[in-house]
Amino acid sequence: MRAPRRVGRIMSDPASSYNAVTWLLDRNIDAGRGDKLAFTDTTRDLSYGALQAQSRQLGNLLKRLGVRREERVAMIMLDTVDFPVVFLGAIRAGIVPVPLNTLLTAEQYAYVLADCRARVLFVSEALLPVVKDLVGRMPDLDHVVVCGGDARSSNQHGFKRFADQISGESDRFNTAATHPDEPAFWLYSSGSTGMPKGVRHLHASLAATAETYAQQVLGIREDDVGLSAAKLFFAYGLGNALTFPLSVGATTILNAERPTPAVMFALMQRYEPSIFFGVPTLFAAMLNDETLKNARAGSRLRVCTSAGEALPESVGHAWKARFGVDILDGVGSTELLHIFLSNAPGDIKYGSSGRPVPGYRVRLVDESGAEVADGEVGELLVDAPSAGEGYWNQRSKSRRTFEGHWTRTGDKYIRDGDGRFTFCGRSDDMFKVSGIWVSPFEVESALITHPAVLEAAVVPEADAEGLLKPKAFVVLRADVATDGLHESLKDHVKQKIGPWKYPRWIDVVEALPKTATGKIQRFKLRGGI
Repeated sequence: MRAPRRVGRIMSDPASSYNAVTWLLDRNIDAGRGDKLAFTDTTRDLSYGALQAQSRQLGNLLKRLGVRREERVAMIMLDTVDFPVVFLGAIRAGIVPVPLNTLLTAEQYAYVLADCRARVLFVSEALLPVVKDLVGRMPDLDHVVVCGGDARSSNQHGFKRFADQISGESDRFNTAATHPDEPAFWLYSSGSTGMPKGVRHLHASLAATAETYAQQVLGIREDDVGLSAAKLFFAYGLGNALTFPLSVGATTILNAERPTPAVMFALMQRYEPSIFFGVPTLFAAMLNDETLKNARAGSRLRVCTSAGEALPESVGHAWKARFGVDILDGVGSTELLHIFLSNAPGDIKYGSSGRPVPGYRVRLVDESGAEVADGEVGELLVDAPSAGEGYWNQRSKSRRTFEGHWTRTGDKYIRDGDGRFTFCGRSDDMFKVSGIWVSPFEVESALITHPAVLEAAVVPEADAEGLLKPKAFVVLRADVATDGLHESLKDHVKQKIGPWKYPRWIDVVEALPKTATGKIQRFKLRGGI
């Protein structure tokens, strides 16, 4: 890992003005990259110069639509070249873009649109059917702008068409003189155990993630071509596919489709990315898809990253063996905007989340807030230059999560003597067996090393005496014989990680419940699916 250097230079003068788009985008034009490809979505290309011009047009459009500084505009948009135009154009104008998960239900959208009080909704034409009937119920929503598709689909509902609206606007615009500590954009948490929470992120935060993880761990370069499985509305995907490449003048391949193994391999073979940003579920699926066992990852691929959930050790080794490229496993969160613990090139230990990213401080504490020793389980707290300002309209949750310099992650970790951190589970997923903490992730990692198991999830279940024991839900590989399988799996776990950790009950299921980021929703498995 590279030697740490100071971050946050833009915040040295409390009175200074700073707009994130000036640093992310306009610097590239000043550096002579106006004609260089910034984004492609397989149907359209967008150069740095065109992105600057269209972001200015977007600023003028929002001004014409009556949106004022600090008001919100919502984005329910697929990963196309329109996304960075809207996101950066709003920030340029001092208006707050709110990218939303494209997989939410109508009622979830109704909640979030009302919560953020969006004045304008930008929505991809393919996603319009989910929200078109909600528009009249949103008292703060004045305009709907449809991206992609044709004019007829927009006019049928009386909505505006993005291409028509932006084409008539001037590409001259005075960038808003915002402050480094001013909210620039919001991201909503995944809401895996309830309705999403709006996290307010500042103008300075985007540069903070680029100057730390992207440059000092990933080592992103101007000649890189990146492909991210995680979508732009995720904190992880936003860094991968927008913040990081723009910070050095690199190129990004955007994918509007669902990131299946077939889609990802096709894009890798067509565009030959040098960086692939994935998630554990996808890496495992790409390795285990029998129809793609001869698929290539491209000759230019030099590094991969993983986040969202801890990467099983077996998956990391299998990927390296097949493609000759390491996966840098790390952990991040919506609240902290990107990865803050990570493995690094030349410093990889599969099965661990690595070490703190330069510029971030971490500590592990017990239930009383006292620091725990190496080898003991504790909750992970992070002091981050990219931490959110808080949750919108949720003061009590903000105070529980954002404690001065420190942010509570809700993750349980162990630190070893070398300063590496290993994930044990979410605080509300951990449980004790015979007085000893059991990590669901540890049991799951052991299960998936069995040749019959493709995926696994583990939750606590009470036995006849009311004592908690591990219960497993497993997805099997194709054509697996099930005779004697349960006992085989139990013995396998005993030998791998210890006799008290084996699952007392095992249910075979077709699929595991997951969030849109691929995280297993264990709470849905407690008490049965």
